[in-house]
Amino acid sequence: MNAWERFFWLWEVLFGITFIATVALVLSEDGTTADKTVAVLCLASLGLAYLFQGRRLIKGPDYEDTPWLFAGVMMLLVTGAIFASTTSSFILFLVCPVLYMTLATKPASILTTIAVLLGPVASIVRGGLDQPALRILLPMTASLIIFSLLAGRYTTGIIEQSKARAALIEQLEASQAEVARLSREAGTAAERERMAREIHDTLAQGFTSIVTLTQAIESEMDTDPKAARRHLELAARTARENLTEARAMVAAQGPSALASASLEEALRRQVERLTEEAGIEAAIEIDDPLPALPMATEVVLLRGAQEALSNIRKHSRATRVSLRLSVVDGKVRLGVTDDGAGFDPAEPTGGFGLAGMRTRAGQVGGIVTLKSEPGAGTTLELEVPA
Repeated sequence: MNAWERFFWLWEVLFGITFIATVALVLSEDGTTADKTVAVLCLASLGLAYLFQGRRLIKGPDYEDTPWLFAGVMMLLVTGAIFASTTSSFILFLVCPVLYMTLATKPASILTTIAVLLGPVASIVRGGLDQPALRILLPMTASLIIFSLLAGRYTTGIIEQSKARAALIEQLEASQAEVARLSREAGTAAERERMAREIHDTLAQGFTSIVTLTQAIESEMDTDPKAARRHLELAARTARENLTEARAMVAAQGPSALASASLEEALRRQVERLTEEAGIEAAIEIDDPLPALPMATEVVLLRGAQEALSNIRKHSRATRVSLRLSVVDGKVRLGVTDDGAGFDPAEPTGGFGLAGMRTRAGQVGGIVTLKSEPGAGTTLELEVPA
């Protein structure tokens, strides 16, 4: 609601007081009953026209012909009232502002000038030109016309400025609502992407391990029951860890591996698990001591190691893997190297893992570099601020 709408009630109070005062002056003046009756009827009709049509037009016309129809009726009623009783000219304190509120400035100025001239014209018609009162009335009328034009233009400017501000506020509120909607959508997309990374880095890799172990169990069940039993235990343990990770994700907690152990212990467990499940010879080297790291940074390092080891297991055909966690120039660097088949990093992989790893690293100010070529193995380095 703009300032004009908030304080519109003050104008209506002024309208009511001026209307009642004008009617009272007409009724109390010396004049014939017929003239006073005509004047009061015209004034009453003017008041009703304002109540039923003028108020709505001031707040916004419904169609273009309505303001002119209303203005024409109002001018006729004002003319009738003033010609019946010149005291009715006091109603011009209401009529002139209403003209400026409902019409454009130029036509409102013309009609206001005509309305102000109605008093002198009515006096001349009633008493002729040879009236001493005209010497005072005509200069007063000229002054009133000038004042009405200036006041009308000022009133119009205030109303237009208030409506312009209201329109601007509406635009700002609409823009704020749009920004809020886009923020919600961006937040939803970011959360969806985060959940996709979490599922890929935890549950999907765990299920892949379970499938791999199940296939090994099928091939070993008759020929090597002891190995099959060991792989069955690994599959059960992986399933339990997956369940724990799923519960942690639902509760929006950090990785379960970091909840019960340090980063170093969690990384050593990942390397041991690679050897146990895939039979790949793996070694780990960790600088001691490591600086205290924020949980978000530890999560990035752990997920990066999990993704690198998962890719080695699924794609590299490596026989040896080395993982090193070190501090270099105030940064923590995770390096994972294998002697596998390698690949061309320039070729698109279509996978989600490396892209997710780079996104995670970027969130904590880190970077991921990859060095590989066909037949020469792969080295992945993840570097984050210490």
